[in-house]
Amino acid sequence: MRRSVPTSVPPGEAPPLGDEEAARPPGLPAGKELDRELDGLKERIGRLGAALCAEKEHALLVVLQSRDTGGKDGVVHKVFGAVLPQHLSVASFQEPSREERAHDFLWRVHAAVPPFGRVGVFNRSHYEEVVTARVHGLVPEEVWTRRFRQINDFERMLVENGVAVVKLFLHVSRGEQKRRLRRRLETSRKRWEFDPSDLEDRARWDEFTEAYRDAIARCGTPEAPWHVVPADDKAVRNLLVARIVADALERLDPRYPEPEYDLDEALRRLERL
Repeated sequence: MRRSVPTSVPPGEAPPLGDEEAARPPGLPAGKELDRELDGLKERIGRLGAALCAEKEHALLVVLQSRDTGGKDGVVHKVFGAVLPQHLSVASFQEPSREERAHDFLWRVHAAVPPFGRVGVFNRSHYEEVVTARVHGLVPEEVWTRRFRQINDFERMLVENGVAVVKLFLHVSRGEQKRRLRRRLETSRKRWEFDPSDLEDRARWDEFTEAYRDAIARCGTPEAPWHVVPADDKAVRNLLVARIVADALERLDPRYPEPEYDLDEALRRLERL
């Protein structure tokens, strides 16, 4: 039985992004039932990704955004690990280099868009330019406000040229983030993941909430919708992401191409060798 896919945020609507929206939604499987469904979804994602690679007519770009500890790396590992490496590309956008700063803010982003035949994941993305840049005052307001329109134009262009765009905000509550940050500090093998700037961003929780709500409302379009994924429960987060990604690949309906050579002749030649 096909499971329902989380609905996207309606264009122009700002989601609440309160702590309650980060909790496990009702009606989801648990335990071994959840594991079985996730395994089945990953098999579908891997199979469809292989067909996408063979067909080479479309690409799928999945944009992952979240606060610190929201689980972007976990999703890449637990969900997209089902895609063969040659069918997958993962990009992450850190502080821009000197060369990148000499171009428009989307220059390096466009260069990382997956080619036809590949699933691409942005682990953080161009949305940092309207969220982090806004909260930390890295650019003037007149700059980050016009970027909303530029991002919408950019994503519309991608979709019109065969790149499906799915945007996921992995929503973690304030209490769960605190628990995860404490676990990083208290676990020796996790301390490398901690950065003091995480606490600076946490101190600006409300500002980041406002910035994310604004970005989702102003850059959610029919062509490139946003989904808010509850991320306090990691297993549920992975399941919901897998449902959304599998559904996006199903809509692309990738097909293995028919051979351009004479199949019977190739078989005859093979038998003679």
